[in-house]
Amino acid sequence: MFPGWLVLGSIVLRTAAVYATVLLGVRLSGKREVGQMTPFDLVLLLLISNAVQNAMTGQDSSLAGGIVAAATLLVLNYVIAELSGGNRRFRKFIQGQPSLLVHDGQAIESHMAKEHVSTDELHRAMREHGISSLKDVALAVLEVDGSISFLQYEEIKPTASTHLAHRKFLQKH
Repeated sequence: MFPGWLVLGSIVLRTAAVYATVLLGVRLSGKREVGQMTPFDLVLLLLISNAVQNAMTGQDSSLAGGIVAAATLLVLNYVIAELSGGNRRFRKFIQGQPSLLVHDGQAIESHMAKEHVSTDELHRAMREHGISSLKDVALAVLEVDGSISFLQYEEIKPTASTHLAHRKFLQKH
């Protein structure tokens, strides 16, 4: 019943390759797609998981093979999380960075297009935050988790420190 160490080692390598490929694919798909899962996205995720199952375990359908594949995924996920927590450059590579969508009441169309955020989605997010007009928005940021956060003018106290922080934020984006 034990498939053998060579087979289990092959499962580890195959699982790691599939994990890296899927992680890269999710990263390249963009923040919006990851943060806002639609029914189509869920179906795609389920189909991908089914499609790559055999790529990870090959012909091995043993309990040991399944456990090794699952353990490999858990270990890889843990390693990625540890590396992301300790290395800012790696975290930016894996998670991306926030994108400025609105500045001073004006939508930044080029950033919205790059991030695949439509005007309708922006307005829906504004309504969810109780904001009725784009003119009330000092900053809107697409966060790395796909959510949109807003900073309204009334939340900003015009001090030298907030002005400098605001300028530094804009220079980064």
